[in-house]
Amino acid sequence: MTDSNRHQQVAVDAPLVLLEFPSDGVARITLNRPEKRNAMSRRARRELIAALDRCRGAARAIVLTGAGPAFCAGVDLKEVDAAGPAQNALDGDDPWIAVQEAIRRHPAIVITAVNGFALGGGVTLINSSDLALASAEAEIGMPEIGFGLYPGLAGPSTQLRLSPKRAAWMVLTGRRISGRTAQEWGLVNLAVGPAELQDEALALAVDIAQRDPVTLEWCKKALWEVPMHITDWTAALEYGESVGTQIRSRTGAVGDGLSAFAQGRRNPGQGANGGRHG
Repeated sequence: MTDSNRHQQVAVDAPLVLLEFPSDGVARITLNRPEKRNAMSRRARRELIAALDRCRGAARAIVLTGAGPAFCAGVDLKEVDAAGPAQNALDGDDPWIAVQEAIRRHPAIVITAVNGFALGGGVTLINSSDLALASAEAEIGMPEIGFGLYPGLAGPSTQLRLSPKRAAWMVLTGRRISGRTAQEWGLVNLAVGPAELQDEALALAVDIAQRDPVTLEWCKKALWEVPMHITDWTAALEYGESVGTQIRSRTGAVGDGLSAFAQGRRNPGQGANGGRHG
């Protein structure tokens, strides 16, 4: 095998998704197609789902980020084009939906760290995650209108996250917003300097990973259930009480927290700095 052929073989076999465990209870998943702005090919989607599966039971918080200058440029358009006219949306095939469901139904808290371009399906990943941090200089948008399409997954997921006018702006104009604007609009939780992003995301994941895993899983379920499925006030409060019952029946964390409080020890979220981030 020539050096050229050996280099090509390494390039072909290189993982498209990287998984590491930088701290106890914390995983970091990195989309690893920087030369393609981390566009999600079928193989990349399979590898992402496999990485999420490996995190079950091993991580309570997961940071999802991208290698290189992009977070995720969406679904691989060359594969979409090769699929022919039967493909009805740039980001709407079932395997891409499966990725979103794998994130949404995962017991760990998924935190996106949007390090650069997040376009189309990249926006969907932000919306499917539980928390999101972004570089203030990141560019976030939905270019599908330029292809004569409605963004099949990025559109509805953004409409569920943002006010109607802001979602309409992103769907109808195709213009990108910065990470800073995304924070102002509520698309991400926090925008920070590019050099700070990974450290901020990891610190947040480490903090969350200290919480009881049962409590985290049920809080995540409740955050997706209300108001996505339950919008009635009374029904929501009754559901909240039932979640508390489920947590107490599965873990002793509640009793431990109450005992600590009774002994004068502050639990996370209590006391002088408990209500602030940063």
